Amino acid sequence: MLSNMVKAYSAIVSNFHKPVSPLLTFSGLFILRIFVSVGMFFDLLFFPSLHRKKIIKPIIIVGNPRSGTTFLQRFLVNQKIGVGMQLWKMLYPSLTLQKLIKPFLPIMEKISPARFHFHAAHQTNLTAIETDDPALLFRYFDGFFVYGFFLAWAKDDLKSHFDPRVRDTSKRDFAWLEKVWKRNLVAENHEQIIGKLFSLGVRLPQFLSQFPGAKILYTIRDPLETVPSGLSLVTGVLDGRFGFWKLPKEKRDLFIERLYQAFLELSIRFHDDYVEGKIAKEKVKIVRYDRMMADFDGLMQELLPFLEIEPSSELLSIIRKTSEKQREHKSEHKYSLAQFGLSEERISRDYEKIYITFF
Repeated sequence: MLSNMVKAYSAIVSNFHKPVSPLLTFSGLFILRIFVSVGMFFDLLFFPSLHRKKIIKPIIIVGNPRSGTTFLQRFLVNQKIGVGMQLWKMLYPSLTLQKLIKPFLPIMEKISPARFHFHAAHQTNLTAIETDDPALLFRYFDGFFVYGFFLAWAKDDLKSHFDPRVRDTSKRDFAWLEKVWKRNLVAENHEQIIGKLFSLGVRLPQFLSQFPGAKILYTIRDPLETVPSGLSLVTGVLDGRFGFWKLPKEKRDLFIERLYQAFLELSIRFHDDYVEGKIAKEKVKIVRYDRMMADFDGLMQELLPFLEIEPSSELLSIIRKTSEKQREHKSEHKYSLAQFGLSEERISRDYEKIYITFF
């Protein structure tokens, strides 16, 4: 944790010339870790049901950013099929702390990093259901989130530091997620977790080894759409916080290239594990974005049996209405390949495996 923070601090100061705010952020994360550890100790005393709670058949949504993961997760959670993680509960996973902090959420919202998100691309706040990857950032200051927002700015490319073939933190990370998920099930009085982890694209075999009962929904969208959209999402946050588009072009280009390569790695690694049989195909359902938009009701007729869900008439009605809205939906998120110095030819070449196998 400390090593990653030192590297991130150096990268932020050298690129954005903001020496004070990162120190405050990193100090806050250290203090947060101490408070959370104490709170989770008291959880075991005040919430005895934690001792009996188990994560048996989690539903996990995996896919690159902007491939429909957020929509799918929030839909399933809104229909009470399971529960997802709210952002503030990843910050404060201790049930004891949550009781103390909840009244102050409106105040915390005003200073939350979520306010830097470009909401046409991604609506979020502290109480929104979000990807579970930030839980690992808050606890260990580690993972692809740390690389994408901080360490991709380092002088040396540190992407291999987050490659499980070089440095595998799966056991540590999955053990922490299990603790966080158990507490969320107790808090929400539910038995089913619906998680979302884009970083599992490079380590699904390890995850399924840890959680053999898991069902994986892997969302996939045309890379010509996900790549610039994902880059726009990340750079939009960085622009709101640090003024990304005011940086010298060579610095922007270096960061964009590294982030592009990270997105590519997430896609290709899943593809290779999938086609080589390292992932049990009966555990995975491929969910194409174009079907989510144009044929959501037909898609759900396939997903519900896979997830072992018997739909009620009310749920079927909601699916039909949602399907109609999806067909009419027009995104307000605007982006282009040229903005990021990319071309259709390059993406088509780099993602050739993805197009052949899934499209």
